[in-house]
Amino acid sequence: MTQAERWMLPDGIAEILPADAKRVETLRRNLLDLYHRWGYELIIPPMVEFTDSLLIGMGRDVDLSTFRVTDQLSGRSLGIRADITPQAARIDSHSFPRSGANRLCYAGQVLYTRPRAPMGPRAPIQIGAELYGVESLQGDIEVISLMIETLRAAGIREIHLDLGHVAIFRSLAQAAELDEEQKGDLIALLQSKAVADIERWVDENISSAEAANWLRMLPRLAGGTECLNRAREVFANGPDALKRALEELQQVADAVARRYPQVALFFDLGEMRGYDYETGLVFAAYSPGYGQALANGGRYNGIGAVFGRDRAATGFSTDLAAINALGDNGDREAGAILAPASDCEQLWQTAESLRAEGEVVISLMADSGDDDSETLARCDRELVREGTAWVVKPLS
Repeated sequence: MTQAERWMLPDGIAEILPADAKRVETLRRNLLDLYHRWGYELIIPPMVEFTDSLLIGMGRDVDLSTFRVTDQLSGRSLGIRADITPQAARIDSHSFPRSGANRLCYAGQVLYTRPRAPMGPRAPIQIGAELYGVESLQGDIEVISLMIETLRAAGIREIHLDLGHVAIFRSLAQAAELDEEQKGDLIALLQSKAVADIERWVDENISSAEAANWLRMLPRLAGGTECLNRAREVFANGPDALKRALEELQQVADAVARRYPQVALFFDLGEMRGYDYETGLVFAAYSPGYGQALANGGRYNGIGAVFGRDRAATGFSTDLAAINALGDNGDREAGAILAPASDCEQLWQTAESLRAEGEVVISLMADSGDDDSETLARCDRELVREGTAWVVKPLS
């Protein structure tokens, strides 16, 4: 390895340098304060856990994204977390159980074996909130509202909310009597949005004319609020579970529209995101100019059963650095105050008083060995002695 290579980071792994780090950390604090005001309590799970608990119930995508190492103490397999949600579920079930609603929030780095999008990060800072013990749509509406508030706090002005429901495909798959292999094939096609391929596959695999028609229509049922009306017509004779899912989507959409009339609503009834572990409503937030979902979540009831508590659950998460980069979440930091190189006790006391008031005071170093130009560039004021006092003046 050459000297230059020693300073290179792996693909998808990035560091955050001072200017951006300040904004990211400020946003993190602001969001955790926001969640606190909504009654969500902060948890800080460990970076690694036994894979037996870390990967339970979260689907194949999380499994493939998780780095594994061997614990030198126990000999068991450890996973470096790729998602904090299963850790929160374990905490709700075992470490911090409650009989009623349990609101938990978190902010921490996760690690992916591969980026989830081209040129995407492999070590994002995941921040989010999870609500346990609430089965009703009121819980989904609260979590979606908090997700929107998160993006607004990050300074993201234009938000598009994408709503779906996994019960729609599940009930159609049951009506069409699909086996596990067929479900997997059709899910892959639906994820690709390849309408012609979906129709060809349905023609070759589905014997029931009614079920075949429903599945052919599924990828076409995407759009604004009119999409739900079309779906009711298409599935007029469909499974009861599907009709209930459409009503749940309508109720949630109505509530969100009342609270956030400026948020554009979009429905995709063929959305397969999280199908292997989500159990109800799924949702994602987008913003023009950013190709990936800024935040996403959904209902995942039953994940706690493996820990001994079968609990209703819904939540969301987002990449803190991504929403920081996209949003406008604060003015440029005020310039610092330059203190001269001096061992004057009064200067020290003055600088400490200014720092206590929130000012940034940088002391020059007499023997720093450079011209301090970068330090000076950060300062717009300086401490100057006038008589017996030190006063703040514009930097000369």
